[in-house]
Amino acid sequence: MKILIEGEDYSIDNLISVFDDPKFYNQNGNVGKIISVGYYHSFEKKELVYMFPKVFMKDNQETVFGISKDELFDFENSESFKHNEEYKWIRQLLVYFYNSLTEYKRRIKDTSIIESSLTYELNTNLGDLEYSYLDLLLSFVNFYKKNKNTILYKHIEYKSNQVKKPKWDKTIRKSLPILSANNTPIYIEINNKKKVVNTEEELLKYFFSILNHFNKEHQLHLKIDPSYNLIKGEKFEKLQKNGLSKLKKIKYRYFSDTLKRMYILCELYLSKTDTSSSKKKKEEFISVKNYNLVFEDMVDKLFSDKLDEKKEVDSVSLDELKYNDDGKIIDHIFDYRSLIDTSDIFYIGDSKYYKSGSEAGKLSKYKQFTYAKNVIQFNIDLLNKNDFYKENIRYRDELTEGYNITPNFFIYGYIDKVNDFDEHHLIPKKEDPIKSFHFEDRLFDRDTLFVHQYKINFLYVLKSYSTFNDTKIVDFRDKTKEEFRNKFVEFFNESNKSSFEIFEKEISNGETKQLVESNFKLLNGKCFYSSNGKLLVAKYMNDKTLDNFLKNEKFEKKVLS
Repeated sequence: MKILIEGEDYSIDNLISVFDDPKFYNQNGNVGKIISVGYYHSFEKKELVYMFPKVFMKDNQETVFGISKDELFDFENSESFKHNEEYKWIRQLLVYFYNSLTEYKRRIKDTSIIESSLTYELNTNLGDLEYSYLDLLLSFVNFYKKNKNTILYKHIEYKSNQVKKPKWDKTIRKSLPILSANNTPIYIEINNKKKVVNTEEELLKYFFSILNHFNKEHQLHLKIDPSYNLIKGEKFEKLQKNGLSKLKKIKYRYFSDTLKRMYILCELYLSKTDTSSSKKKKEEFISVKNYNLVFEDMVDKLFSDKLDEKKEVDSVSLDELKYNDDGKIIDHIFDYRSLIDTSDIFYIGDSKYYKSGSEAGKLSKYKQFTYAKNVIQFNIDLLNKNDFYKENIRYRDELTEGYNITPNFFIYGYIDKVNDFDEHHLIPKKEDPIKSFHFEDRLFDRDTLFVHQYKINFLYVLKSYSTFNDTKIVDFRDKTKEEFRNKFVEFFNESNKSSFEIFEKEISNGETKQLVESNFKLLNGKCFYSSNGKLLVAKYMNDKTLDNFLKNEKFEKKVLS
């Protein structure tokens, strides 16, 4: 088993030793750069390869595991991993990683993403109903763990039957006993007068021989009862090549569900290793060159609600704003409580797929503001048609011509504790948000936007993607939405950070209209009439022009909650 990391250079000799095909790397002289993320297995070279995403690189030299990428490549022979109990969890990581690839494969087929170019980013030679080598490995291990007591009982029952009419002289001469605590010899292999081929025992022999092969090949540390008769070495290699025909001869001799499932697993494995057919695959893989799309979908499954595809403006739905022909435009979008009143507003997010510790550049920030403006315009167009996306969503107030505050966020994946899959550790990457504006002193202007930056435990996202049920996802989503909102509320309640103070006055619609029209130049972009009947005015810290107005009209300081 080998582990490579996307974007890193490795010697060509090492890459040729594990890959049958150079499509997973770009060669430059004596080195090759990994250009894919995924899973690969070569039947000829008997090598299982994982290509991890670049988030597993701590810096240009060291991985998040505390060792170099070259040590990680050959991690099973690395002293850091081989003899350290702390690193046993890495096999669980490999399972979560592989499951995330198969989940992405399923989701791009089952969702609207299939209609975009994202479909072609996934590269695999596995059919929809086909098992990979790793699928079989995991299935054998899980089946054994769940059924080992039942299987052992059948085996002991068979061995007990063999004891009837034993030939003790032959037994003593040809087998070695196990000595009990009081030095009494116990013979496992009993020779008796009547030899009967037990078909159940024959299947157990095949199953445990394959399991033992997995155990030794991938250092699974499974404890297999020594009483099982195992096929090993050259005999096992022969079984791999032509054992399928032998297995099929005993196919219809099993009636219990346990033995039937055991037979199916053996048949699936030997179908892959059997060399009697010229049509057998030499390799299998699931890989993706733009892993940022997978990371976006992983985060999106955690954060975003299903969009209403019925609402359209000029034949364009909000769902189509999220997924465009050239890939995702808006990574994550959900509606939740507004920051300033009881209405709702869209929260718009973007996943940032970088190495642990990196952050978004200027282009990413500009693109995020464009996404937010597109969603605002979509809702304004609906309003102009006397329609709305949802009844409680308010983007523009017609009385004041002010715009509601649109919360935006960036999500970065990072790895701090390499064996922590259960805590999301969703925390702000920076305390102060990124700000964009046309007029610095106008909070309720459509061009004034704020983006908070968060980082989330990549390993938690990886596990949740393929293992969390709907209940657990909804629970995480509800708590996170509240946390995002509270962070924005906290920011605007601290004028030394936001540079704004918000004031309010309870006032009727008619009075509001008259007041705003009389002071439109003063209040333009600075006021908003809330859904609970209050006029809000946002005063910029350096704006002295509003002081007399707020005092004369008896506005009070508002604390967002």
